[in-house]
Amino acid sequence: MVRVEEVLQYVQQLAPASLAEDWDNVGALVDCGVEITSILVALDITEEVVAEAEYQGCQLIVSHHPVIFTPMRQISRRDVPYRMIKKNISAICAHTNLDAAEGGVNDILCKLFGIGDAKPFDKIGRVGRLARPTGAPQLAAACQETLGAHVKLVDAGRPIANLAVVGGSGGSMLEAAAAAGADALLTGEAGHHAAIDARRMGLSLIVAGHYATEFPVVAVLADKLARRFGGVRVLGSRRSRDPFTYL
Repeated sequence: MVRVEEVLQYVQQLAPASLAEDWDNVGALVDCGVEITSILVALDITEEVVAEAEYQGCQLIVSHHPVIFTPMRQISRRDVPYRMIKKNISAICAHTNLDAAEGGVNDILCKLFGIGDAKPFDKIGRVGRLARPTGAPQLAAACQETLGAHVKLVDAGRPIANLAVVGGSGGSMLEAAAAAGADALLTGEAGHHAAIDARRMGLSLIVAGHYATEFPVVAVLADKLARRFGGVRVLGSRRSRDPFTYL
């Protein structure tokens, strides 16, 4: 019999809670105390994902983004945690700890883009050497193909040999990436002023979407859970989708 505590212990072996940022909320955020026979792995826990878990007979959702992030002063039937408790569905969330962990979100990006000898920077990010130098437009095209991403870029006009990656929202880490020796930063989100700063610094910036840069971790995490808990059915969510529609 597998309980939430056992799955949590394993998830925190993969991504120790000590790696999470102080402002984050990770761990067993909803624990209904029931036996786990099926697990759904998702990037986000939305109403659609909870409905999918219920339909698939899953008692636990393991997600990257926390289902409870800011303190809840009250709870109503419109809140996702309320629906989870009603349906006896628990939640384990590994957020910035999974970004920073060995084999986590950013190491997966390194593997996808052939970044060798990758090293951490600014705790969460990774920076390393590409097998072959490339240009920003070529790297953006590779992101579009590899991640199925909608990409925007700042082209510094010089070859990219050392690439920094930060899945999700990493626009604030431009200076740290440059200090770590990167020629470019690949991330999911970066604002207008980050783009201006990148151009001023001569650092190429590839912005490939929050969802697209983090979604690859779902399949990897599902595979690890399936290998660890052989008697438990583990599914990757099909209802966990990019919340944006692109024209």
